[in-house]
Amino acid sequence: MVPVHEYKKLENAIVQKARDGAARIGKSLLILGKGIYKVLTYRYTIVLVPHSEKKVYNLHISVVSILCFMLMLAGAMGAFFWYGASYNYTPKGNFADKDSLLQETQASLDQLRGETAHLLREARGFESALSGTLSALGKDLTGRNNPNAQGGGDLSSFFDIQETPDGVLQEVYDVRRLSGYLSSAVEPIKEIGVLLDSQSALLTEIPSIWPIKGGIGHISMFFGQNENPFTGQYYIHKGVDLSTYRQGDPIVATADGQVVTIDYEHSGFGNNVIIKHKHGFYTRYAHMLTIRVKTGQRVQQGEVIGYIGNTGLSTGPHLHYEVHIGSDVVDPYKYINIRSALSKNR
Repeated sequence: MVPVHEYKKLENAIVQKARDGAARIGKSLLILGKGIYKVLTYRYTIVLVPHSEKKVYNLHISVVSILCFMLMLAGAMGAFFWYGASYNYTPKGNFADKDSLLQETQASLDQLRGETAHLLREARGFESALSGTLSALGKDLTGRNNPNAQGGGDLSSFFDIQETPDGVLQEVYDVRRLSGYLSSAVEPIKEIGVLLDSQSALLTEIPSIWPIKGGIGHISMFFGQNENPFTGQYYIHKGVDLSTYRQGDPIVATADGQVVTIDYEHSGFGNNVIIKHKHGFYTRYAHMLTIRVKTGQRVQQGEVIGYIGNTGLSTGPHLHYEVHIGSDVVDPYKYINIRSALSKNR
């Protein structure tokens, strides 16, 4: 029983010491807290004295207010420096990416400049061809534009522009000028189209193609004074003789028109057809093997009207072809292949 009693007394002593220590610590903390509270609540008075006789202003401020203000100021400055540091900090990888992007942009820009230069070179050829065509047609493109207007004038007005330090801007300016030139060229090109359409319509109304389909054959006797193969005497041949050395090749109408005569002359033209065209033109096709049209029928240029033969007074298969204007007989050679000649000159 004695050891138990001693143990109990020791336990009570330890508990008592712990209580006494806790009481002392609590008391100390209380005193410290009162001291801190006293310091924090300690107030200072700032006196604002004006130089005049106006009222003196007293500004009361506590330590707590000062500490709060200092904390707010420190927080604002810290945020400012942190934001500036994070904004200016760029990893090395980002610099490399930006450098790569800059190089790609420069390469694209160089390619664009090259394409622009190529476009301007091609435009020179276009300007030359268009000017030549307009001159041949008696038209002038430069007179339609105001060279001083923005984007106006012909191409020669800016082909000799010197390169400027800001090369890209110069090329943009050149492209804008080219765009203005092309816009101004639209109307003349439309006029050329209208003129060509009217020309094409006119060429279908006058005898302007070779009268044998496919352009085959040759002229075996020309228009004018020739020796008659039957009498040996000279006479005026009123047409041209076209030969392919064989019968059966198709004969075509040399212009749009209407068949006015289909006849057969035993001692003359044999099977022959006369077609009336606009503008006072008539054409005759003689010595035909067979005829594929009827009197009063309307035919179009290039339409087959019969086939080469040897009918009538003839020395062999051929086509006797005549062109009349009103009552006058003219040389068909002046009209044969007009369309082909114009196509070659374009």
